[in-house]
Amino acid sequence: MAIFLNENSKVIVQGITGSEGTKHTARMLRSGTNIVGGVNARKAGQTVEIEGKELQVFGSVSEAMKETGADVSVVFVPPKFAKDAVVEAIDAEIGLAVVITEGIPVHDSAYFWAHANATGNKTRIIGPNCPGIISPGKSNAGIIPADITGPGKIGLVSKSGTLTYQMMYELRDIGFSTAVGIGGDPIIGTTHIDALQAFEEDPETEAIVMIGEIGGDAEERAAEYVKANITKPVVGYVAGFTAPEGKTMGHAGAIVSGSSGTASAKKEALEAAGVKVGKTPSETAKLMREIVKG
Repeated sequence: MAIFLNENSKVIVQGITGSEGTKHTARMLRSGTNIVGGVNARKAGQTVEIEGKELQVFGSVSEAMKETGADVSVVFVPPKFAKDAVVEAIDAEIGLAVVITEGIPVHDSAYFWAHANATGNKTRIIGPNCPGIISPGKSNAGIIPADITGPGKIGLVSKSGTLTYQMMYELRDIGFSTAVGIGGDPIIGTTHIDALQAFEEDPETEAIVMIGEIGGDAEERAAEYVKANITKPVVGYVAGFTAPEGKTMGHAGAIVSGSSGTASAKKEALEAAGVKVGKTPSETAKLMREIVKG
């Protein structure tokens, strides 16, 4: 089992003909993802050959879905066109849209998030500004390196791309059911809570790692959710323990406001909910290893 993405997922790439789209389509194909086509309205009707596979370029997401049965779209579209691309995916009612693009204006993210809500949440959005989602050995939608870990029984949900990779590498001897990089922007589609709920319901996920960072109150809300709803062991890590309070640190959305939002406040909330929290990614991995082996 896995969450949101599995070996039966049929993936299209919005922006497949751009340099990033082409490069990461090749990587996804190499990792076994079933990519069935791409979307670029200006190049509709053409085909592209990537990793020896002929892929049709469609004029729209709805056309691609009709012709291929696609149920996942990975969005590699420049920031100024990303809103329209995601809205198009939502209007086509594709099951999952993984929005990799960084630098999308918050107003645009708010727009497509609200549009998804208003139309009944038929499309799950992961991102934006995220590394995507991987169910090792089954499918990989995004930019997560596929060779750093294998399939296993840990579920991972993370705000940070690079910390996603590090945690997958640190726990590669145990492996992962699914790793979800939800992105660090102020407005995102899938939250820690959404992933926690899905991992709780997945019979093959035995334990969960949750990675957060300073700023906002997402981790505090996740802690409340864990306390009330999660029966599986959860370990956590919060990036930003050494950040000076009150200073914006560069990573999108990592803004400290009062005590809520600091690494210490988040650690306190998580530990109160029974989540073991490491001070470093390696310490967090060690906590998980002890749980799985114990």
